[in-house]
Amino acid sequence: MQSVIYSNGSQECDRIASLVRSLGGEFLEYRLNYDFTQKAFNQEFGEEATYPQCSIGNKHIGGMKETLQFFKSRKLI
Repeated sequence: MQSVIYSNGSQECDRIASLVRSLGGEFLEYRLNYDFTQKAFNQEFGEEATYPQCSIGNKHIGGMKETLQFFKSRKLI
């Protein structure tokens, strides 16, 4: 299943990318100021959203905490 990670290049973004990779998943990484602007990020995810933001398939999962919970609930980690 394809994942999308919206990244600002932080350690948390790198950690989520490494986790998805270690689980054998494929992902697209969209990077701040290359693929999108902060304004577009805020419009998509809200002013309070943090990096990374993750989507799996067509479903937006959320930030790092929500993504870890998603993987745990499916016994992937």
